[in-house]
Amino acid sequence: MPLPHDLCSQLQNAFRARNARVAVHHSTQNLGILGILLRSGFISSVTRGTFAAPDPAAFHRVSDSQKRIWADLKYRDDLPVLNDMELISKPSHRVFMDLSEIRLICSGRRAQTVKPLGMGEVAVVRTKEKEHEWLEAREALALKLSGEVICRAR
Repeated sequence: MPLPHDLCSQLQNAFRARNARVAVHHSTQNLGILGILLRSGFISSVTRGTFAAPDPAAFHRVSDSQKRIWADLKYRDDLPVLNDMELISKPSHRVFMDLSEIRLICSGRRAQTVKPLGMGEVAVVRTKEKEHEWLEAREALALKLSGEVICRAR
């Protein structure tokens, strides 16, 4: 299973290279994080496809190793909308937060070693709930769910 830092670095590199779209490995983790970035307005669309092209019809005909998620990148005034993606929870130091700590980072205060979220910034939280496994920190706060803070995007 690919780690979230692969997705963070692939997106940052694609934005810095001014690519129109990027293909990342297909996994529920990448799909969840890209879904949050899509809802937050950092990317313009997400499509399943193959290694060659974003083709949802061909997605079901190829093996798992050839499945990809294609994300269309968003630019405003020729500048990337996503400036930085930072990994918070690492394999060597996983960061789990309860509801009060998530409330702290969302309201502009530090919790554990995590800096507060600024304007236009999102944090990705992985919860234990199957129907709400991948959430933005403010969504997790509204649903009163705690979990592991994976990464942040600004």
